[in-house]
Amino acid sequence: MKNRITNLFNIDYPIIQGGMVWNSGWRLAAAVSNSGGLGLIGAGSLKPDLLKEHILKAKSATKKPFGVNLPIFSPYADKQIQTIIENDVKIVFTSAGSPNKYTSLLKSHDIIVVHVVSSVAFAQKSEQAGVDAIVAEGFEAGGHNGREETTTMCLIPSVKQAINVPLIAAGGIATGSGMLAALSLGADGVQLGSRFAATQEASSNENYKNLIVEAKEGDTQLRLKQLAPVRLLKNEFYNNVVALEARGASANELKALLGKGRAMKGMFEGDLVEGELEIGQVSSLISSVLPVREVFEQLLSEYRKSIQEFKTDKYQF
Repeated sequence: MKNRITNLFNIDYPIIQGGMVWNSGWRLAAAVSNSGGLGLIGAGSLKPDLLKEHILKAKSATKKPFGVNLPIFSPYADKQIQTIIENDVKIVFTSAGSPNKYTSLLKSHDIIVVHVVSSVAFAQKSEQAGVDAIVAEGFEAGGHNGREETTTMCLIPSVKQAINVPLIAAGGIATGSGMLAALSLGADGVQLGSRFAATQEASSNENYKNLIVEAKEGDTQLRLKQLAPVRLLKNEFYNNVVALEARGASANELKALLGKGRAMKGMFEGDLVEGELEIGQVSSLISSVLPVREVFEQLLSEYRKSIQEFKTDKYQF
């Protein structure tokens, strides 16, 4: 399976792991890369010294390409960028901020830069900034989300028409048939978050992983739009957010409820009551916590089966 994404990253399959806060440590990144995809260390929860540790451990665990996902709004972003450069990371995915901030600097060090967007306008701005590829993430995705609330099925063909660089689809993809659908819409590759959050190698807490498996349709919702939209699993913290928003709480009141370390409490420490539990809508399709290797086996088997099904009379008009 060779295309613009596999050639860009020198990987076997156009499958990229989301750089998810508290989920995406070196073990997950290395396992995804060793399986033929592109693993990403999620830098959003890592101070520079800890990021360096994860980079070095990933290098010891895989000889294949891997990268770092960096939310630009991170208070440590400048130092994280230096850590990435000093430790010879060759691929960086940036998100949650302007691609103009770091793209030129990273590319001056021969680093491949990919930016995550949720709209056509930001995709065009990213291309103008000089990125090598773009992730277009739909409304279905977990974690921080776009204010436009555009679904993946609408977003991907719209962005495809507007840019020339390779396009990676994200949001609501966890199966081989979903992967085929995204590629059919014009994507060159796919990025999966929730499916890789529910793997043995993910750095998140087992309680959180098991709750992902238990999630049903409608168990997630986009909240905290007044601050930054984020898709959450429903729990007591979620209920408190809903109650505050229902009575017209100010941004400061919501910030006070959110406090510090709420996501760490939920996803890393496993507090399923008071923690912030970020996951995508596609969690309702995830039925087990698997090793990354088995996730790849399932994805590729389903993908090939879906292609064969389209060759039957069932889809002939």
